[in-house]
Amino acid sequence: MRCWLKTEEMALEELMQRLNAVSQCADEIMHQDIIPIYAADIQDQLKKQFAYLSGGRGGDGCPVITFPDYPAFSEIPEKEFQNVLTYLTSIPSLRDAGIGFILVIDRRQDKWTSVKASILRIAASFPGNLQLVLVLRPTGFFHRALSDIAFKFNKDEFKMKVPIIMLGSVSELQGYIDKTQLTEDLGGTLDYCHNRWLSRRTAIEGFAQKVKQTAQILQSFGTELAETELPNDVQSTSSLLATHTEKKDKMKEDIRLAVEQGDDILGSITKPVTENPEYKLNQDQLDNQTTVERLLAQLHETETAFDEFWIKHQQKLEQCLRLRNFEQNFREVKAALDIVSERLSAFTDVGNSCSHVEHILKDLANFEEKSCETIARARMLASEGDAFIQSNNYAVDSIIPKCSELHHLCDAFTTETERRRNLLNKSLELHGLLEKSMKWCDEGIYLLASQPVDKCQSQDGAESALQEIERFLDTGAGNKIKELNKIYREYAHILNEDLKEHVQKVFQKQESMEEMFQKRQVSLKKLAAKQTRPVQPVAPRPEAFVKSPCTSPGLQREYVSNSEGSALRRVNYRKGKSEMTELHQSRGGSTMDDEENLAVLRQHVINELIETERAYVEELLCVLEGYAAEMDNPLMAHLISPELQNKKDILFGNMEEIYHFHNRIFLRELENYIEYPELVGRCFLDQMKDFQIYEKYCQNKPRSESLWRQFSDSVFFQECQRKLDHKLSLDSYLLKPVQRITKYQLLLKEMLKYSKNCEGAEDLQEALTSILGILKAVNDSMHQIAITGYDGNLNELGKLLMQGSFNVWTDHKKGHSKVKDLARFKPMQRHLFLHEKAVLFCKKREENGEGYEKAPSYSYKHSLNMAAVGITENVKGDAKKFEIWYNAREEVYIIQAPTPEVKATWVNEIRKVLTSQLQACREASQHRTLEQTQSLPLPTSSCTSPSRNHIRNTKKLEERKADLASLEGYGTTVAPKCPEKGKGWAKTSHSLDVSEENDGWSSAEDPLNSSDAEEEGGGGGGELKLTPGKYTVVTDYEKGISEEFTVKSGDLVQLIREGEDGLWYVKNLSTGREGWIPANNLLMLIGNSKSAQSLSSSESGTASSTLSTSSSCSDSCNASSTSFSDIKG
Repeated sequence: MRCWLKTEEMALEELMQRLNAVSQCADEIMHQDIIPIYAADIQDQLKKQFAYLSGGRGGDGCPVITFPDYPAFSEIPEKEFQNVLTYLTSIPSLRDAGIGFILVIDRRQDKWTSVKASILRIAASFPGNLQLVLVLRPTGFFHRALSDIAFKFNKDEFKMKVPIIMLGSVSELQGYIDKTQLTEDLGGTLDYCHNRWLSRRTAIEGFAQKVKQTAQILQSFGTELAETELPNDVQSTSSLLATHTEKKDKMKEDIRLAVEQGDDILGSITKPVTENPEYKLNQDQLDNQTTVERLLAQLHETETAFDEFWIKHQQKLEQCLRLRNFEQNFREVKAALDIVSERLSAFTDVGNSCSHVEHILKDLANFEEKSCETIARARMLASEGDAFIQSNNYAVDSIIPKCSELHHLCDAFTTETERRRNLLNKSLELHGLLEKSMKWCDEGIYLLASQPVDKCQSQDGAESALQEIERFLDTGAGNKIKELNKIYREYAHILNEDLKEHVQKVFQKQESMEEMFQKRQVSLKKLAAKQTRPVQPVAPRPEAFVKSPCTSPGLQREYVSNSEGSALRRVNYRKGKSEMTELHQSRGGSTMDDEENLAVLRQHVINELIETERAYVEELLCVLEGYAAEMDNPLMAHLISPELQNKKDILFGNMEEIYHFHNRIFLRELENYIEYPELVGRCFLDQMKDFQIYEKYCQNKPRSESLWRQFSDSVFFQECQRKLDHKLSLDSYLLKPVQRITKYQLLLKEMLKYSKNCEGAEDLQEALTSILGILKAVNDSMHQIAITGYDGNLNELGKLLMQGSFNVWTDHKKGHSKVKDLARFKPMQRHLFLHEKAVLFCKKREENGEGYEKAPSYSYKHSLNMAAVGITENVKGDAKKFEIWYNAREEVYIIQAPTPEVKATWVNEIRKVLTSQLQACREASQHRTLEQTQSLPLPTSSCTSPSRNHIRNTKKLEERKADLASLEGYGTTVAPKCPEKGKGWAKTSHSLDVSEENDGWSSAEDPLNSSDAEEEGGGGGGELKLTPGKYTVVTDYEKGISEEFTVKSGDLVQLIREGEDGLWYVKNLSTGREGWIPANNLLMLIGNSKSAQSLSSSESGTASSTLSTSSSCSDSCNASSTSFSDIKG
């Protein structure tokens, strides 16, 4: 770049020198460097014509200046006289002026006194050299005689160094000057017009001034161009180039006009010759022609010098513009490369199974394919930069590092992609080894379990079993892991903590299986060597844990979310499978065929669930990368309208959160159940809380669809769809999460249909109920967000339990009688929202818009605090009506449901809320009583341990305690405080009549005998039941069926399952040993130790029986309208 600046400085210096020379030459041509007077400045003085330069010449080429007869000669101001003479003497060339001038003074019509005064004045003021003075004396006799006498006597007064000749006539004058060099008024033939001469002199001098000004303007413009600082962006550089080009074109136009002006003047000078070739120009005309030609030559020199400078300057600006374009493209490509590199760095997962690794490899291949365009553009830009370097661009030192960086980033991306592909291939290879080892171990365990014990009692049977074992062990050469350390060394670069732990577990399983084979071989060899007496064939207990040889490798890996539950269910499943196998063998082929058909159907359902889940995850990723990420891509910014910018969160909602949940958690968990389809309900239950993210997505869907309708024709979306090669537009993919959450309940119903007799049926039913509850909550929330006019925070009202439209009549004690009579027959259309703490009455507004915008809105009218609400379940005359009353029937609302089923659902749900409030009041009162008496906590009877469903209800009740903290203690009846007037929820002022039947109840009216209920809940001894769970041992035990199984005081043990003959299979979590222990001994060992999963009770107490009168959660979901059609619009 310094070289370029030096070249530019040299070009500017050369331009300045050439233009200075033009200016000086113009002054020299016009003699302005000596006498700077212009005809235009003294035009009025020259028009008086008291002296003129006719263009005539003397014999030796002396210029002739004529002083014609001018009566007012003596009245001419001295300054004007000096200016005219000075100007006239400056016109001839320096050579001719150096010879001297001939003055012709015509005083034929004047007096001698005037002649004398004129001669004296001219002699005193003439600025040039004189060669001869010719005076035409007066023609009158008296004045001629007087002039002859006076001239002779006064000759010395004229003080002239040249001779003064007095002439009597023009014929005598022609003796000194040729007739052709004299004007017509002096008897000559010289063509002279003073006005024409004056006009031509003015034009020539104006042209000379134009040439000089043009040179000076070009000097200033050249300096401006050279000193202009180059911009740093494309737009400014392009604007500067356009501005300079416009100024250059204006300069060129001025030069063209000046050339035309000079050509016109030259044409006017040579016009007589053009019209008459025999015409000869006088010397003055010839001098004018030469002057104009020289000025035109200087003008052409000026234009040439500027053109050469402009070419260099334009080249610099164009190179600067190309450089700025290169720099802008570099920034865009660099940003795109950074995004690509950042996304590539996210491929850190090495997978947890072969299928998972294959899926990651596929994602990597898709990502690499999508990144090819960015990499290709980066390499093309680098090649363009290399071309700049080869063309000696002035900013080579700035381009070289950028090109090097582009080459480095592209090569680094290619290298890193290849490295990650190699890592994933290594991971795929390792997982293949692990899965082969797992499959081999499962087949071995299955082999051991399938060997009949009774046949092995004979010598032949033992030998046959031994051979079978040896044949199987021979297959281990290509299936098992030989050296663990070798695996660690070979796959060290991909072994993270989880994968390393998985390898260790597989290897431990392999060692355990081989140890089992060794023990079996030892036993069989003894039987084969020596026949022992017959024994009662009893299958060994460990065989109860055998599973089919087709075990999913991914299932062996435990996750934090469901490690204990999954382990327990796998054990129970294996036990169930073994028992079912024995049962089928006893029942015959028909039952076995039915079970196999159901197993095939279950496998089809789980395959569909997993495959559609994978496709769903890929579609979400495709939308996030192909649309959402492109909205942040600088290369696509020009396609996005300003109104659409910064609207990504509205358009896509929390789709990214949904994607991460399914990709990182749910899909992986589902793949663990591919071999245990009937247990997949547990997977849904473990992740049920995470499914609540769909509620947020669905609530945002109306805003998303509205935004999409505004910009569905955007070029940005069309370009993204083209790149993704999608046949459907974006809105179809934005609907995928809504469709997916509704799909789960269909698949769960199918799975439950084929798993009714399986162990996981209960979990499947609970998962289905929970998913339906999620759909209902989503549907309810879509209505809740449409509530308008409510001043408070809806979240403070607790969970939304139900919502629906009803006919409502009011009957208030304080209402006006006419209002009562009128309202008795006119129901109000109200949409009710039942929360945990209040019920809201709203008016449904008309539906407007399209799609999701067609959803209705609800105007808030009033609300009732559930702490002061009661219900009457039956109203005379209509099975669809029930009452909600407030403050001891001060306000009564008659509610008419669409159907009796909807009424039953609402009544049951309201009863649950009131019952939970009553229970919370009792627990709060008991707690305060215990604190006041400082008594010890009551011992928990083992027979009243709640079941799993009861535990969940208890948790919900505990969550509601804080909401009812304002309730006071009670005796045998409960009377909660009502909110003060002006506080809490707004109350209605409407009132209408209602049925006089009063068979309702509320949380303020205890429908049970409280003391009886407490006695039944706390008493009633029953036999303690053991349930699977974790317990702390309180005494030592060394008498297990297995000699190697012992427990000591303080050990943590896990009860896995109950076997036959009152035995429990127990695992010592402190030592890792497992074995069988009689149930009686277990009761002594664990004492009053509590399980992490709690004990079950044969009795649930009176409180449970009270709750049982209401509908269960699943019943409520099934009875109520849980359709998702409202959301799907």
